Amino acid sequence: MSEYDPIARLYDPWSTSVVEDISFYVDEALQAAARPVVELGVGTGRIAIPTAMAGVDVIGVDSSAGMLEVCAQRGAEAGVAERLDLRHGDLRRPPVDERVLLVTCPFRAYLHLDSDATRLEALAAARELLVEGGRLIFDVFRPSQDDIDETHGRWIEREPGIDERADWDLEQQTLTLSVRDTQCETTMRLWWLEPQRWLALLADAGFEVEHVYGWFDRRPYDAGEDTVFVARRRGRQ
Repeated sequence: MSEYDPIARLYDPWSTSVVEDISFYVDEALQAAARPVVELGVGTGRIAIPTAMAGVDVIGVDSSAGMLEVCAQRGAEAGVAERLDLRHGDLRRPPVDERVLLVTCPFRAYLHLDSDATRLEALAAARELLVEGGRLIFDVFRPSQDDIDETHGRWIEREPGIDERADWDLEQQTLTLSVRDTQCETTMRLWWLEPQRWLALLADAGFEVEHVYGWFDRRPYDAGEDTVFVARRRGRQ
C-alpha cells in the first residue's frame, strides 16, 4: 500500500494551490503530441488531466491505487477518459512497453527514491521508455534554511482544515512530511540532493542535460530551492 492511499481523496484539496507547474508541463507535452506522453507519479491527474484536455494522450503511472482511482474519476468528469491510460506501477519499473518522445515526473516525485542506486534505476527505466532523442523532464527541490526554520516540527494549516508538518534532517537530507485532516492522515519521507548530484546521475543513466531551470517560467537555475531538469536521451549505452 502506498503512503498516498490514505489521503487519495484529500490530495486535491491539499494541493489545490499548486498550479505554477501545470502550463509548463502541458506546453512540453504539446511539443511531443505525435505520440502519447508518459507521466510518472501521475497521482490524481493534477497535470495529466489538463494535458489530456489540451489534446495529448497520457500514459499515467502511479504506485497508489487510490490516487489512480481518483484520477480516473476526475478524467471521466472532465470528458477526457479516453486520453488517459492509467497504470499501477513503480517509478523504477514502469509498466510501459510503448516508446515515446516525452517522459515527465512532476511535483518532485523522484524525491521518494531513497538512494543513488534507486535513483539511477528509475532514471535508466525512464530512458528506456524514450525513443532516441526523446526527453525526460522532472522537477525536484532542496530546502532553504529559511524554509526549514519556518516549518520544522510544527503543524501548519496548509489549506482550510488540512494540516501539514515537516520534520527536516539535514544530516540525512530527508524530509518527513505528515498530512492530516479530521478523517485521514499519512506520513511520507522524501530525500533531496544537490543539483550537481542529479546532473551526475543523469549522465550515468544515459542522458544529456539540455536545460536546468530555476522555476517553471524557464528562468535559468541560480542556486535556489527548486530545479527543473530537461534531459535528452543519448544514443546506445
